[in-house]
Amino acid sequence: MMRFSLVTLIALFSFAQLHAQDNWPRWRGPQQDGHYAGTEAPLKWNQSDIVWRTELPGSGQSSPCIWRDRIFLTAEKGNGAERIVLAVDKKSGKILWEQSVWKGEPEPSHALNGWASASCATDGERVYAFFGIGGLHCLTVDGKPVWSKDLGDFQGPWGTAASPVLVRDMLIQNCDADANARLMAFDKKNGQEIWSTKRDDARGWSTPILITVEGHEELILNGDARVTAYNPNTGEELWFCKSFTGRGAPTATFANNLIHMINGKPGDCYAVRPGGRGDVTDSHMVWHARRPKGRDLPSPVVIGEYMVTANMDGVYSTFNSLTGKQEALFRIGGRHVATPVSYRGKAVFIDEKGKSTVVDPPRKVIAENSLGDRDGEIFRSSVIPNGEFVFIRSTKALYKVGK
Repeated sequence: MMRFSLVTLIALFSFAQLHAQDNWPRWRGPQQDGHYAGTEAPLKWNQSDIVWRTELPGSGQSSPCIWRDRIFLTAEKGNGAERIVLAVDKKSGKILWEQSVWKGEPEPSHALNGWASASCATDGERVYAFFGIGGLHCLTVDGKPVWSKDLGDFQGPWGTAASPVLVRDMLIQNCDADANARLMAFDKKNGQEIWSTKRDDARGWSTPILITVEGHEELILNGDARVTAYNPNTGEELWFCKSFTGRGAPTATFANNLIHMINGKPGDCYAVRPGGRGDVTDSHMVWHARRPKGRDLPSPVVIGEYMVTANMDGVYSTFNSLTGKQEALFRIGGRHVATPVSYRGKAVFIDEKGKSTVVDPPRKVIAENSLGDRDGEIFRSSVIPNGEFVFIRSTKALYKVGK
C-alpha cells in the first residue's frame, strides 16, 4: 500500500508538472523570456494545418494567455469605447465567455497600438487584464468579476500596452505615462494597493520581469531613458542603467546572468549585469552594440549564446549574448511588431501579414510559414506554442495550427 501511494504521488506530481509546462500564464510565458520547454509544437505549417479559426468579438492584439484548457484574451469594441476579457476553449475554439469590463470615452491611441494590447495574466484561479484608462480588472477563470481599479487617465497620445505581472500574492502594473507615471502593486485577491513608486514621466509600454540575483529578487523594467530595478516587495528603486535611445517599449530579457536591453528608437542594444546599487551605467553595463537602423517594438529572445531580434522593418540580427559581437544581419522581410518566441532551440517570428519565419540561430532560416491570404487581418501578437500546436492571434481572429 505504501509503495502504491508513493507511485501514485509521483505520477500525480509528474502530471502536474506537465500541465505547468504547458501553461503560458502571462506575457512572454512561464519564465518571462519567450521560451517554451515543450518539444512537439510545429515549426512548419501552412493553411491546411489550421485546426480551427475563431472570429473574436472585437479587435485587439494582446497575445494569448493559456491555462490548461482555456485561452484568455482582451479585445475592444467601438474604437476603444468598450473593453472586454474573454476565454476560448483550447480544444474546440468555442468562446466560453465574454465579459465587458469598461465602457466610456476612449483615450487617444497610436495606430500600431489600439486599446487592447496588454496580455492577460492568470494564476489558474483568476484572470487579470489592464486597459489603461479602462482600468485594471480581476475576474475568475469562469468570467465572473472579482474587482476593478481605476488607475487614472494615462496622459499621452499613443495609449498603453504594459501587461500585468503576478508576483506571489501581488499583481504588479507598469503605469508609465506623460504625467503621473508610476509602478504599482496590488493585493491580487482584493485589489488593495500595496505600494506605488514614482517613475520618470514618459510614455512607455514595457512589462516588468522578476529575476533572482545574489539571493534576492529584482523587478526589472525598461523605460524611456533607462532600465530600472526595484524591490518587488516594497517598490524601492535598487539601481538603474541609462539607455542610449528612448521609447520604453521592448521588455527586458534575462539570460546568461545578464539583462538584455533594446529600446524603441534606433541606437545601441546593450547588456547589464544585475545586482548593483544606484547608477550602474559605468560599472554594470557589460557591452553595448549598434543595431540595425529602424524602430524596434519586438523584445529580444536569447537562445543559448545568442541574443536574437528583428526590427520593425524586418531586419534580423543576432548578437553574442556575452560579448555583444554581431553574429548575423539579414532581412527576413515584412513589418514586425510581434515579439519572437523560442521553442525546440529556434526563434519564431511573425510579421503583420501572418508570415512566420523560423530561424536556427545565429543565421539559418529553416521555414517560412503562411496561413494563406488573410485580407483585413493584422498580426501583431506573438506565436504561442502549446503542446502539439501553436496559437496565432490576429486583430480579428484566433487560430489553432498543427497536424
